[in-house]
Amino acid sequence: MPIVTLNRAILLAGVILAGAFQQPLITTALFLIILPAVLAGKKASMVFILGSRLFASSIEGAATESAKLMRFNNAIAAILLGGAQVAFLAGATMAGWVLSGIVALAAGIALCGFCFGCFLFYRFNLERHKLSMKLNRQL
Repeated sequence: MPIVTLNRAILLAGVILAGAFQQPLITTALFLIILPAVLAGKKASMVFILGSRLFASSIEGAATESAKLMRFNNAIAAILLGGAQVAFLAGATMAGWVLSGIVALAAGIALCGFCFGCFLFYRFNLERHKLSMKLNRQL
C-alpha cells in the first residue's frame, strides 16, 4: 500500500504542477511513467521500483493491493493521460487539462480513502460475472 499511495501522490502532484505551470509535458512524463506498468506489470513500473527502494523497511508486512486492481487503475490513468496528450497535440488544450484533471481528482479522492478505480473494477467484475451466469443458464 505505501507504493500504491506513492503512485497516487505522484499522479496528483504531477497534474497539479503541470496545471500550475501550464506545462503539458509534465502530463506526458506521467503518461510515460504509468504506461510501462500497464503494459508489463509492476516489474516495469518506475513507481514500484522507486517505492520498493524508498519503503524497503516498511513494505514487509504492509497491506497489499491486488496486482490486477493496480494495473486496472493504472490503465484508466494511462487512457486518460494518453487522451490528454492527443488533445494537447490537437490544440484542444482545455480537453487535455480536463482529462488530466480527472486523473488528479481520482488520485486525490483515492488518497482520501475512496478509490473510484477500485469501485469501477468491482462493478466491471460483478457485471461480467452476472453476464457469465446468464449465458451459462441459456446454454
